[in-house]
Amino acid sequence: MRDLAKEIPDINQLLALEPEELAAKLLFVLRRRLEQPNTRHINLHNALNEVIGNFGNDAPYPIDRAEEVKIAISEAWLYLVAQGMIIPAIDGNGVNGFSILSRRAKAFENEAAFAQQKVARLLPKEILHERFADRVWSSFIRGEYDAAVFQAMKAVEVYVRDASGLDNSFLGVKLMTEAFKPEGGVLTDAAAEGGERTARMQLYCGAIGSYKNPNSHRDVNMDDPTEAVEIILLANHLMKIVDARLAALNGDA
Repeated sequence: MRDLAKEIPDINQLLALEPEELAAKLLFVLRRRLEQPNTRHINLHNALNEVIGNFGNDAPYPIDRAEEVKIAISEAWLYLVAQGMIIPAIDGNGVNGFSILSRRAKAFENEAAFAQQKVARLLPKEILHERFADRVWSSFIRGEYDAAVFQAMKAVEVYVRDASGLDNSFLGVKLMTEAFKPEGGVLTDAAAEGGERTARMQLYCGAIGSYKNPNSHRDVNMDDPTEAVEIILLANHLMKIVDARLAALNGDA
């Protein structure tokens, strides 16, 4: 594609991109194309034909590497299709292979915003505990990973306090120790083996001490979304353990 070649003139750079990375470039190329007068549709077959130009005489990339470029563009195109960004044309031309961009595809302000939706898929909102899903997920998709982690672990602390009935003088590790102490802890599973009861208390103490307390006392810079997801899912698991203990205490399990 000629306009894609203007964006990425180096064929090696283009071929080094992952499909989702190339898809970000391709999306905005297609958006600009559809803004041109008398252009209503896009078509993968036509786009691939542009790779070889006019019988190869004016190809935007070396003609001997046209097949590689076509494969890369096809991968990126189908990625956009899978994400619901390229959809069949609704005026009857869709059955002939013509497409348009979806509302979602037109909503991204720039490539950075497009890339962010990939990050968001790392943490599906629907799997998060209802007590923190909205605020944690919102912070995460904005790239505020340290805030998302803090909010998740703070939610654990609040839930443990509410479930155990302990007062506000119990904070952090002290709260976890009291609520899950091996002998007589309100949230302790008395039927579990002694070592397991101790380990569960230590699990909560370690999680809160490692991931909630530091954020309470100083700025913690976290720029790795994968690490944030791991910690948030740990918090999610801790919340579900409290769910189970409450159910047991209420005779529901």
